[in-house]
Amino acid sequence: MDVCEIVIHRLVMPLQMRFETSFGVQTDRDVILLEVRTQDGYVGWGESVAARSPLYNEETTDTVEAILRKELIPLALNTKWAHPSEFFKKTLFLHGNRMAKFALEGALWDIWAQQQGLPLAQAIGGTKSKVDVGVSIGIKPIPELLQEIEDYYGQGYRRIKIKIRPGWDTEPVAAVRQKFPHVPLMVDANAAYDENHFPTLLELDKYGLMMIEQPLADNAWEEYANLQSQLETPLCLDESIHTLEDALRAIHMKACRIINVKLGRVGGIQAALELTKVAKEAGIQLWCGGMLETGVGRALNIAIATLDGFTLPGDTAASARYWNPDIILPEVTVTDGQITVPPSPGLGYSVNIDQIARYQEAQWHFRA
Repeated sequence: MDVCEIVIHRLVMPLQMRFETSFGVQTDRDVILLEVRTQDGYVGWGESVAARSPLYNEETTDTVEAILRKELIPLALNTKWAHPSEFFKKTLFLHGNRMAKFALEGALWDIWAQQQGLPLAQAIGGTKSKVDVGVSIGIKPIPELLQEIEDYYGQGYRRIKIKIRPGWDTEPVAAVRQKFPHVPLMVDANAAYDENHFPTLLELDKYGLMMIEQPLADNAWEEYANLQSQLETPLCLDESIHTLEDALRAIHMKACRIINVKLGRVGGIQAALELTKVAKEAGIQLWCGGMLETGVGRALNIAIATLDGFTLPGDTAASARYWNPDIILPEVTVTDGQITVPPSPGLGYSVNIDQIARYQEAQWHFRA
């Protein structure tokens, strides 16, 4: 792959609904998309999943833009790429900045899959023609929460995730379980709890949850091991797993039984492939989390979820839940709780340039 041009597209996209977590409230998304072109006419697309503020991790859309401009884009334009897996190794010198790296690496994988005439899912070793998906629901009054669960479960979503935080945990979970005793249910705390909250977290054990996701800080390894030893409910790590070494530590310490793989958080597809191999060998279940992606990021999530190691429904809900409209054609749709993996080469979806222009705040061109 001889990359000859890269375009950064900076978009602001309003969400279809107010989305509240323990981090705060989000009503739109500040997006960085990358358009990568090669000498032989291929075009690949990637997306950074960083947010406007460093709440989920240390990266932001501004830091991603800066790292792309100063480090990653010059590297990409001045390197002949035999395979996209090389990008992960060639950027190890650059500490962190995994969401910035993923934005460019995803586009290289898209191009390479197109060149092979393969859907991205097959190009990375995926075997599924459909992937199971769930839905993530933010913090909101209990009557609204119950109504949303009824709507989404009725649409066939195969798992419901609700956000919790200290003071908003056992009450909504009890209400959900009373009305929906058999719905596959999990909770996500986004690291809002600490060791003082163990009694509350242990109380959640009685509600038959699929998992409790990231209740503690990302570096609370001993506390996670302690908590998991007392819980029947599996703990799932999200923010704690940045690297393969983090996953190995979690496995060694028995700090969790499930890992949420977010491509941006771990640094891209190659990093996720290596993590998947290790987790599968250790008997750790995997699923693909969501970061309010546009259709580009959503397509990448669909591809990674086709790997055999991904055994639980992911967070990749239909495009229409978040965007009106999305920036891809066709939009991602869900039927009976599953997304059909697109058969076309590369991402499998066409990027709608007109919609990008509608949301676009700025763009910058870089050429070899």
